[in-house]
Amino acid sequence: MSSSVQPKRVRKTPEARRAEIVAAAAAVALTEGLECITMRRMADELAVRPGLISHYFPVAEELVAEAFGSAATAELEELLPADPAAGRPVERLARFFSLTAGERYDGMSRLWLNARHLSRFRDGLRERVGHQEARWRDRLTGVISAGVAAGEFRTEDPAFTAIHLLVVLDGLSAHANTDRGDPSERSAAVANLAVSTAERELRLPAGALRTRPENLRPAPPATD
Repeated sequence: MSSSVQPKRVRKTPEARRAEIVAAAAAVALTEGLECITMRRMADELAVRPGLISHYFPVAEELVAEAFGSAATAELEELLPADPAAGRPVERLARFFSLTAGERYDGMSRLWLNARHLSRFRDGLRERVGHQEARWRDRLTGVISAGVAAGEFRTEDPAFTAIHLLVVLDGLSAHANTDRGDPSERSAAVANLAVSTAERELRLPAGALRTRPENLRPAPPATD
């Protein structure tokens, strides 16, 4: 005789429910765009009533900003972890550039373009985009500064160099997301523009940031 007793449903804590909503919204943002985040859409995604979504996010724009922030934070921690145990500065930078060539990064670059465009009209999103840009600048500046202190990099202004590299990466992202040609036919010079710029600006030998991280060694002192 089969039992008709249904398993007891476990009520999620407010923190867990809110995190679930944000994670689902971030997934929609990455695959379809921030415009697709609505109360109804998120309710359908999570099989709940729209009222539950609006309980945590009374205004949809708050959820849009939070979704972008969640996705951008995850990207930062994956590509350029703050933990110094992640390796020497030159290893961390080499790993960073190797990951920026992957499909996941292409998806995030599209989301950044999407967020920057929409932020022109949405105050909450504009504030979140600015916050995430500042986090990226600070994180990359910190890695470069640590490399200078360790004698691995040479630059007079780590903060300016960090901004220079991020601008190049942003430009490459815009190019990749508007180019209708076959990505496999993209020239190596264009594909490696960011890493070659980093090697030049940090006074590293050509190819130093394209070597497997475990094989990297500090660059010899510059003679200029």
